[in-house]
Amino acid sequence: MMVTIIITSKEVNARIQKARGSFSKLRRIWLSKSLPKNTKIKIFNACVKSVLLYGCETWLVTNEIQRKIQTFVNRCLRLILRICWPNNISNKDLQKATGQEDINLEIRKRKFRWIGHTLRKEDGEISKTALFWNPQGNRNRGRPRYSWRRWVIKEAGRSWNELRFFSSR
Repeated sequence: MMVTIIITSKEVNARIQKARGSFSKLRRIWLSKSLPKNTKIKIFNACVKSVLLYGCETWLVTNEIQRKIQTFVNRCLRLILRICWPNNISNKDLQKATGQEDINLEIRKRKFRWIGHTLRKEDGEISKTALFWNPQGNRNRGRPRYSWRRWVIKEAGRSWNELRFFSSR
């Protein structure tokens, strides 16, 4: 599990840096007084959040990773709404004011949407084959507790066969 988490953590840090770059390039929009808040939030979701969450379907999202991503999103939203230090508001109020949902929920939605999409594909498709691939043999000592597949099954609370059944509806 350590190797997978380290790779995921590096990937998440790289995604945050790329999203930070796209956020800073749109600084003139965030500082604009002529654009309404709803438009700025839509631009944020389309141009920054999409960069941030690109490929999140394959991440093993731990509490630390979730916290990093949520912190970045909250910081960006506070800059968009021009909420400075003395005017503190809670993260829940910030999410309500901007219409955002918890980042973990959004990642899970994307993950299960991708799984459903992959499960509905033809049997010969490479992504579906990779999803059901089961390596043979014994694992080395110190193996990860959860693979990505086991993590998804734990999050869903269902087996692969149940997920397949629900995705074919």
